[in-house]
Amino acid sequence: MTTTERDRYALGRTPQEHERLLAQARIWADATGRLFDRIGLAADARCLDAGCGPGETMRQMAYRVGPGGEVTGIDVDAVLGARTESVLHGDGHRQCRFRRHDLTAAEPIPGGPYDLVFARLLLFHMPERVAVLRRLWSAVGPGGHLLVQDYDLLSANVLPSLGSVEEIVRVLAAAFGVAGCDVRAGFGLGRLFDQAGAGAPDGTDVAGRVEPLATGRVLLEQTFRSVLPVALAHGITTQTQADDALAGLRRDAGRYPERPMLWPLMFGAWKRKEGVGDAPAASPTVR
Repeated sequence: MTTTERDRYALGRTPQEHERLLAQARIWADATGRLFDRIGLAADARCLDAGCGPGETMRQMAYRVGPGGEVTGIDVDAVLGARTESVLHGDGHRQCRFRRHDLTAAEPIPGGPYDLVFARLLLFHMPERVAVLRRLWSAVGPGGHLLVQDYDLLSANVLPSLGSVEEIVRVLAAAFGVAGCDVRAGFGLGRLFDQAGAGAPDGTDVAGRVEPLATGRVLLEQTFRSVLPVALAHGITTQTQADDALAGLRRDAGRYPERPMLWPLMFGAWKRKEGVGDAPAASPTVR
């Protein structure tokens, strides 16, 4: 992995960030599994998890496709990928494999075509998101599906609102923005599908999570700490301001522990690629 590639990920690649990714993946497991079932992911299918991270979604795929299927995870982080493959094999999912691949490179995705190409919280981080999505669509085989889930960061909030939460979200949005991220990528999935040549999605979904501020603040604090080096480097905040924001968040969580906090909404969109033998769409009647 080159320094340029490593620096593209605004949250860094520390052990703490790996643990945050793992916890986040488990939180969204049900929302993702529901969409796998919605598109009919079945036994013996060939799947791709683009930006597979710690591999929790690969695990969900493996349960559904069984030993006769194939699950390939690709990620730019070779160290994390090797660890992911080892853990999955150790848990008996021998149909899973990892391949190191940079999705921003102008080259085909390896191993295709696939029955399912999936990406969660990937396009958010990609300045070249339309080109990346076009490559993902190209890796879908006839009759297969492209399924994408992504955040709308600006939907994160607490009710009634609190200045500490607003400041944390402000810094997060600004830091991700200067890193080339699209903090509303999830909300714009339909437009991205069309721009990438897939056309309008066949279906869309919105998943949310609300929990008390006492526990919900952990997501905000962990993400804030991961992206803080970018925020400091670009003058979005100072170390003193950051310390004050975190202290304010902890103080408010103590004062208002039951105040409901909304995580960033997780948007989903999917598209089936026409297969061999599919009947062509009916032409509009001319009157």
